[in-house]
Amino acid sequence: MVKREEYLKKLLSWKDEQVIKVVSGIRRCGKSTLLKQFIELLQSQGIDSEQIIYLNLEEIENDELYDYKSLYNYITERLCKGRNTYIFLDEIQKVDEFEKAVDSLYVKENTDIYITGSNAYLLSGELATLLSGRYVEISILPLSFKEFCSLKGGDNTDMLLAEYMRDGGFPYVSVMEKTTEKVSTYLEGIFNTIVIKDIEERSKRRETDADKRKINDIALLKSIAKYLASSVGNLISTKSIADYISSSYRKVSQNTVSDYISALEEAFIFYSADRFNVPGKAIMKTYRKLYIADLGLRRYLLARKNYDLGFSLENIVYLELLRRGYHVSVGKVQDLEVDFVARKDDRTEYYQVTANMTDESTFEREIKPLRLITDNYPKTILTLDRFTLGDYEGIEVRSVVDWLL
Repeated sequence: MVKREEYLKKLLSWKDEQVIKVVSGIRRCGKSTLLKQFIELLQSQGIDSEQIIYLNLEEIENDELYDYKSLYNYITERLCKGRNTYIFLDEIQKVDEFEKAVDSLYVKENTDIYITGSNAYLLSGELATLLSGRYVEISILPLSFKEFCSLKGGDNTDMLLAEYMRDGGFPYVSVMEKTTEKVSTYLEGIFNTIVIKDIEERSKRRETDADKRKINDIALLKSIAKYLASSVGNLISTKSIADYISSSYRKVSQNTVSDYISALEEAFIFYSADRFNVPGKAIMKTYRKLYIADLGLRRYLLARKNYDLGFSLENIVYLELLRRGYHVSVGKVQDLEVDFVARKDDRTEYYQVTANMTDESTFEREIKPLRLITDNYPKTILTLDRFTLGDYEGIEVRSVVDWLL
């Protein structure tokens, strides 16, 4: 087991603060393990076991707690009077109207609440309405390359990166005795569970919600997921996807495509990067890029042997920037593209990502957009090759492996 140090630091920074901590992320990315690691950390700091209530709501013995009143009563009976009680509710979306129980526990004295969920809808419905300003979201991803290397051990980082790009960073995949068939079967299980439990079931619940979007065509959902997986690193629009689906499968509207993409994003399979006009400092509404939460999952969806190395690297760098707390956009300078504009607090960084910079035309193509940016924020090109590393008039060319580590 690898310690999720960065996420543990985030949780620890919010310990005992009067906000609900919401840990979100794709299924099997390590949310439950993170909670258990955090509980161990609390115990190492002197918190008694009786001060900790942990419930995994996907375990069958907790079925009777799927009613929010039963869940509330169960927890209130176990609160420590006069001392903080740390409440951990894993996969909270299993409980109907869970937000009412969470709200009531939140207003009690001496409670510190942590919940996890595998669907972003739990933050876009009643929870957000009832608890506006009372929660923080800590979004967790599968293992970073640094965490993957820590788990695997060994010094051959190039070989480890090749494995990471092929099989992805889901924690169990990283430690299992692998064959291509076993990895594919495991990832298929994750994907189908997400589709059935986190998308289809959520859609059914929407029948009584103000949000009436329904995802009732699973074949269409999978087709759109495959299209998005094949388009990682490319600018897309709902119109381009609707046109493709209509020409290949059946006629579908742009609104339907938009709803289905939102469902895939809500289940944390894909993450979106808007276009950002660098000179104008403004988000552009037309076109965006979508990146997949795990390259192993992309390999399962596309089921082919060879991949576009540059776009796969781009996907890895995008997720790493998210892990490091940046808001990430795709930059536009004149008619050229900057792979990533990464913003955090009051600073901005620009990134280009390419597999190889040794070809002169590639070098010029990658460096030109950065040269056109006139501000003094850091500008970096990340590459696999180690022959072109260095500083070029303030633009740094770095090894992507070193940067990831």
